[in-house]
Amino acid sequence: MGKDVIIACDFSSKEETLAFLDKFSGKKPYVKIGMELFYAEGPAIVQEIKARGHQIFLDLKLHDIPNTVKKAMAVLSRLDVDMVNLHAAGTRAMMEGALEGVTRPDGTRPLVIAVTQLTSTSQERMQEELLIHAPMDETVMHYAANAAKAGLDGVVCSPMEAGKVHETCGKGFLTVTPGIRFADGDKGDQVRVTTPAQAKEIGSDYIVVGRPITAAADPVAAYERCVKEFVG
Repeated sequence: MGKDVIIACDFSSKEETLAFLDKFSGKKPYVKIGMELFYAEGPAIVQEIKARGHQIFLDLKLHDIPNTVKKAMAVLSRLDVDMVNLHAAGTRAMMEGALEGVTRPDGTRPLVIAVTQLTSTSQERMQEELLIHAPMDETVMHYAANAAKAGLDGVVCSPMEAGKVHETCGKGFLTVTPGIRFADGDKGDQVRVTTPAQAKEIGSDYIVVGRPITAAADPVAAYERCVKEFVG
């Protein structure tokens, strides 16, 4: 499985999203549909973007009791997305339930990845607000190992942690890394960030890029820059 750049389509309407994707004439970038767009437009927007030929990472970060997550994943699997996620903090039982629910009758399923710690979470916030006193690196690796034991395909983590995740869980265990900014760009509200080139060097399998592409004066050029730096 090759490296890829996933564009975070964090828009609030179908119109805005499709107008953005229309700029990519002849290209079909991998896109992430998150809570904002999914809650605004529902499953129909997923189906429409899929029909246009895009691969889709449905980023809803499920976190509930195992049976609820299992049933929700069974519904989401009908949308024919390529990747879905949940919170590793929901325990191995929840992750195993998710896998069971998302697997279609013919045995196929999207990639299932777990969120370790959000890239907006710092060590200080994790300790003071979440009462997790283990170091960030140790916490992320423990969550990643749990996801691997549950049978998941990979994790969402900071690019800075991608190499260590591969050391802990194996090269085939995917790392999907947000927190990507160009060297000359603004960090926004992310705390742990790297450039596309650094993410490639560290070993990210997928990078998720939002505002550096979606808010760029020329989104297509920004996307192509990302691909050049990350994929080569």
